[in-house]
Amino acid sequence: MVTVAVLPAGSVSDEAAKLFFKHDDSVRYKYHRLISDVFLSTANNESQYAVIPIENTIDGSVSLHMDWLVHEVDLPIQAEWIYPSHQNFIGRRSELVNEQGEFDYSRVKKVISHPVAMSQCMKFIREHMPNAEREHVSSTAESVRIVKESPDEGVFAIGTRLAALNNGLDLLVESVTDHQNNYTRFFLVGNEPYPVQGEPAQVRTSILVTLPEDYPGALHQVLSAFAWRRLNLSRIESRPTKKKLGSYYFYIEIKRSINEPLMKHALEEIEAIGCHVRVLGSYPCFTYDQLTAE
Repeated sequence: MVTVAVLPAGSVSDEAAKLFFKHDDSVRYKYHRLISDVFLSTANNESQYAVIPIENTIDGSVSLHMDWLVHEVDLPIQAEWIYPSHQNFIGRRSELVNEQGEFDYSRVKKVISHPVAMSQCMKFIREHMPNAEREHVSSTAESVRIVKESPDEGVFAIGTRLAALNNGLDLLVESVTDHQNNYTRFFLVGNEPYPVQGEPAQVRTSILVTLPEDYPGALHQVLSAFAWRRLNLSRIESRPTKKKLGSYYFYIEIKRSINEPLMKHALEEIEAIGCHVRVLGSYPCFTYDQLTAE
């Protein structure tokens, strides 16, 4: 049996995990309210893997999750996949429908959701319920659970179809996100490679590079080591090392396997100029279309 740590049942992470592991009947899910507990579950060997949302089309990098991956735990990335983040307006139909059988959004006193999900649905919220109170909670699944426990209080949630189903609530308006091309990247992290089925779209390598101090042009040389070998970078991001003010590391993703000779030589060149390189993982990447294909 494989145990996978994930955010609460009914969250986007839960939906994404069930798609990724749909062919593995041995998987059992260990749900946690906080992302810190998801990480620690795997770091403390209470689960073999953790499912981590790491980047979103609209909001970009999830900085908190990146910081946990870099500073708090040492869990290699074993796989990546893409999942659409379709949020929905959820509650009890009886609380929203007026005597004429139409939705009366003036009855909405409060909207609850995770701050990222809420921000992705602001056009819908401003248009229909601009005066409603907005409350942030730890996950979309938690917001739907609160609505379930708050009958006749005018409380509604932004959340997933699965969360509505799990809590016996109505899917009042589907796909209320501002942008329909809203996708989230997920990492599967753990200490052992996971035997993923199917051919990946590509293999990607994630590294952290810390530049030597007082070395003019160091970042240029790092990028040049990849450029002249024609190794394509898909992402580069700077984050504070948390050691002192003005000290940063660079998170870099390369669209190649670390086992390829050109990659090995590029990393050797970077280390030769005094950079510290930490490999976070070299892993298969799957698209949503690949995972949904039969």
